[in-house]
This record gives sequence, structure tokens and C-alpha cells, in this order.
Amino acid sequence: MNQTQFVQLFGRPFFSGLVRATTRFRVYGRDRIPLHGPVILCFNHFSWLDPWAIGSQVPRTLYYVAKQEAHDNPFIGPLIRAFGTIAIRRGESDREAIRVMREIVRRGDALGMFPEGTRQEREPGVVLPGAAMLAVQEDAPVVCGAIHGSQDWRPGNFHPVSVAFGEQLHLGHHQRNSKGYRAAADDIQRELRRLWEFLVLTHEQGRPRLAIPPR
Repeated sequence: MNQTQFVQLFGRPFFSGLVRATTRFRVYGRDRIPLHGPVILCFNHFSWLDPWAIGSQVPRTLYYVAKQEAHDNPFIGPLIRAFGTIAIRRGESDREAIRVMREIVRRGDALGMFPEGTRQEREPGVVLPGAAMLAVQEDAPVVCGAIHGSQDWRPGNFHPVSVAFGEQLHLGHHQRNSKGYRAAADDIQRELRRLWEFLVLTHEQGRPRLAIPPR
């Protein structure tokens, strides 16, 4: 067991309890996350709550990718690095970050990404091709996880927040060029949007416990 696995093993229950203590939290389709083997988990992003809420529900070691600015924060940086988060510089080619991401996938671990590149206001946004390129080049399955409610969550308001995981996407059939990566990114974007719309409807219906995300 390495340091990241140790920290997540004991830290995940803590953050799971913290999330549930500060919001009415519900998860759908958690059993769709493969317990072994390489996988790229792609999420939409509204709030700083998202990575903690989602990560607390992933039943395996998850290596997040986060912007360099978060790593530079003197309080947040050491914490997320302890949890195995790797830094990436937005808006430029970061070869070292890409190398580390490839290594994570090739050794059969789970890589967590927010492929929109930045937080959105109210709805999922445009997915950038980075995660898709990695999935195509490494022929690694993608599991999308949509989050809803965190755009209205604030500390103390206990706003309901839900996450829905989709079925595995296999994107290796796309061409290994910019056109193929864009097409694969569009597949991820459609899946995130589909799962998010499921959550919107589920919230309108009172969030029944047994709702099943679309396949």
C-alpha cells in the first residue's frame, strides 16, 4: 500500500461523513464503477464540493487531476497532494502531467478528471479533448459521473446534491488525431449531459432512492 492509498483508505470515510453532514447527498449507479483495471472517470464541475463529494463515493484509489493554482494554495495544495492529486497547467501543453496521467492509466489505476477544464455556472459545459485523447490513445474505458445540486450548495444551507454514474464508454475506435479526439470528447459531453438531465428530473421527483441512471 503506497502513501496515497493509505491516505484515501482512511480519509475517504471522513470526507464521506463530512459531505453527508453538510448536504443531503445521494448517489445513483455507484456499482457501475469498475473495481479493478484502468478507468478514466469524467465529471462535470460546479463547486469546490464536487471532488470531495464524488471522491468519497469512488470505491477505489482515485488519482485526481487539478489545476496548478489549486496546488499553489498553501492550505489546499498539501491536502490534495496527500490524496494523490496531480497538477496540470491550464491553457498550455503540460507534457509532464500527461506523462503522469498515462502512467496512472497504464498501471491499471483510476484517473479522475473534470474535462470541462473549469467550473461551470448552472449547467454542464463544453468538454475539452484532453481526457478523450488519453482514453483513445490508451484504449481505456471512461465512466462519466454527473453531479447536480452543488451549483446551489453553500455551507450551512444543506441543499440536496446528487451524483449519477453511467455505463462504461469505450472510445478506442475513434481516430488518433484532433478530429477523433474531438469526436470522443463529444461522446463524453453527451453522456455527462444525459446523466445530469437524469439528475435534474430525479430532483424534481423528490430523489427516489431506487432511481436508475440511463444506460
